Amino acid sequence: MSSIELTASQKTILTALVNLHSETDEAVKGEEIASEVNRNPGTIRNQMQSLKALQLVEGVPGPKGGYKPTSTAFNALDVQTLDEAAKVPLVHNEEPVENANVEQISLSSVHHPDLCRAEIHIQGSLSDFHNGDLVRVGPTPLSDLVIEGELDSTDTTNNILILKIQAMEATADKSNH
Repeated sequence: MSSIELTASQKTILTALVNLHSETDEAVKGEEIASEVNRNPGTIRNQMQSLKALQLVEGVPGPKGGYKPTSTAFNALDVQTLDEAAKVPLVHNEEPVENANVEQISLSSVHHPDLCRAEIHIQGSLSDFHNGDLVRVGPTPLSDLVIEGELDSTDTTNNILILKIQAMEATADKSNH
């Protein structure tokens, strides 16, 4: 199966659609997507035409209409859709984030003596996150890994929070590994 090459704008809009759709499981209006990605609704309509042509989006007519991502959209964004995905808690400025789940955690610059960063891949909206915010991720299901840090930047195209790690711990002994 060949991979679909998306522009940064298409990827950002499609990611927002997938995130908003996963919250309600209903069609998402173009205005909601525009608000999420800070773009004009006309821009969203134009991009949706190209995403429909790529079979990544389907239009839903009527008053409760809007857009829904196709299964191809999830594949194009490399989003896993598990029936019973483990919930990995995400806490933002001491408040639990309900409509988000951590998909992946990547550590970078671990060799640096003073600075270690974590890339937190999120399924959910990043619009409320700002540089300097405090973020805690975990515990993860298998190793009980918990990472705390300060938000250094966000990658809205790939739905990633980049943290300056302040604390990280995991359970040392778990007998079911």
